[in-house]
Amino acid sequence: MTPTARAADRLDPAVLKLAAVLVLGALAPLLDSTIVNVAIHTLGAQLQAGVATLQWVSTAYLLALAVVIPVTAWASTRFGAKRLWIVALALFLLGSVLSGLAWNAGALIAFRILQGVGAGLMLPTLQTLLMRAADREQLGRLMAVVTVPALVGPILGPAVGGLLVSHLGWRSIFYVNIPICLAAIALAIRVLPADEPAAVRRLDLTGLFLMSSGVAALLYGLTRTGPDGGFAHLDVLVPAIVGTALLIAYVARKPQQPLIDLNLFRTRSFAASTALLFLTGAALYGAMFLLPLFYQQARGASVVAAGLLLVPQGLGSLLARAAGGLSDRLGPRPVVLAGVTLTVIGTLPFAIPGTAYWVLAIGLVVRGAGLSAVNLSVMVGAFRDLRPEQIPDASSMTRIVQQLGGAVGAAALAVILQTWLAGHSPASAYAGSFAWAIAFTALAAVPALALPRRIRAA
Repeated sequence: MTPTARAADRLDPAVLKLAAVLVLGALAPLLDSTIVNVAIHTLGAQLQAGVATLQWVSTAYLLALAVVIPVTAWASTRFGAKRLWIVALALFLLGSVLSGLAWNAGALIAFRILQGVGAGLMLPTLQTLLMRAADREQLGRLMAVVTVPALVGPILGPAVGGLLVSHLGWRSIFYVNIPICLAAIALAIRVLPADEPAAVRRLDLTGLFLMSSGVAALLYGLTRTGPDGGFAHLDVLVPAIVGTALLIAYVARKPQQPLIDLNLFRTRSFAASTALLFLTGAALYGAMFLLPLFYQQARGASVVAAGLLLVPQGLGSLLARAAGGLSDRLGPRPVVLAGVTLTVIGTLPFAIPGTAYWVLAIGLVVRGAGLSAVNLSVMVGAFRDLRPEQIPDASSMTRIVQQLGGAVGAAALAVILQTWLAGHSPASAYAGSFAWAIAFTALAAVPALALPRRIRAA
C-alpha cells in the first residue's frame, strides 16, 4: 500500500474524537444492564419484594427502551441529533439518580422506566451521529471502535456489580452512572458538531402508536415464556398476537410521512443486514441466556465463578476488532460468513456433554470472535448503501430488529431448555439446547449471501 493509500486508510481524527465522546455516553446503559442483573437477588432482599415483582425491574426497563426507539428517527430530524443525544443522557442520568433513591420496588420500577426511555433514545441516536460523520469506506474500522462498550459491559459488568453490591450497597449500582453521564454530557456539548433541525417532519402519531405498542406487546409476551413455562399460555399468546397484529397494521399503512420509512428494505444490503441482525440477536442473546445457567446448573459453578468463566467470550470479541478493517476492504459478505462459521465452531463444545473446561474456554474465545466479526460487518452492510437522509430511520429499525431477535432467541431457547430438563439430565438438556443455538446461528449464512462483496481499490 502506498503512503497516500495508507493516509487515506486512517480514520479522521475528528471522527475518532466524536466516536470517543459517544462511546463514553453509551458505556452507561451498556454497563447498567449487566450490573443490575447481578444485583437482582440483593434488591429482592433489601426491598422485600418477590420474584414476580422483581422481574419488572428488568422488564420495565426493556419495554420502555423498546417503546421509544421508533420515535428517535423523527426526533433526531426534528430537533437535531446532538440535542437528542444530550437529552437522552440527561434522562438516563435522572433515572439513575432516582433509582438509587428508590424507597420500594414500585418506585424503583417507575424510575427504571425513565432510565429505559433515556437508553432507548440514546443508542439509535449514537448510530445516526456516527454514520453521518463517517466515510462510507471506513465504516468497519469505525464500528470496531464504537462497539467496544458492548464488549466491555459483559466482561466488567458482573464483576463491577458484585463489588459494588458487596461493599457499597445496592444503591451504588445506579449512582455509578452519575460521573459517566455528567462527563458525557459536558463533552457532548463541547465536541459534537451542531446540527440544525431539518425541515419540519410531521409526527406520524398513528404509526407511533402501532409500532411502539406492537414492539412492546411482542417483547412482553416473549419475556413471559420463561415464568410461564412455554408459549402456550395466555400471558404469552395474547400480547404476542396483539403485538404482531399491530406491527402488521403498521406495515399495511401507506402514510405520506411514515414514522419509519419501510422503503429502506428496497435496498438489498439493508434488507439482508436486518435479517442478519434478527438472527444474530437471537444467537447472541439466546446463548447468553444459556451460558451462565449452563455453568451453574450443569457444572455446579457459583454465580461469581460462572461470571469469570464467561470472560473468554469477551476476550474473543476484543480479538476480532480487525474484522472492521476487513469489512471495509473485502466487503461485509465474506467476513460475516467467516464469523458465522467461527460462532458455530465455538458453540459446538457446549453441545457435547462432559467437555473439559479448557476446551469450553477456547470455544468461548472462538465464539466471541465470530459473533463480534458478524455484528461489526452486519452494521457495515446495513448502512453502506443508504442515503444520508435515510440514516435516522435505519438506526431505529436496526435497533428494533436486534431487540426483537434477542427476545425471540432467549424465549425460544428458554422453552427448549425447560422441555429438555423435564426428561433429561442437566448435562444432556443443555447439550440439546446449545445444538438448537447452533442451528439458529447457521441460519444466518442464508441472508449473508445477499450482502455486498466489494473490494476497495488500493
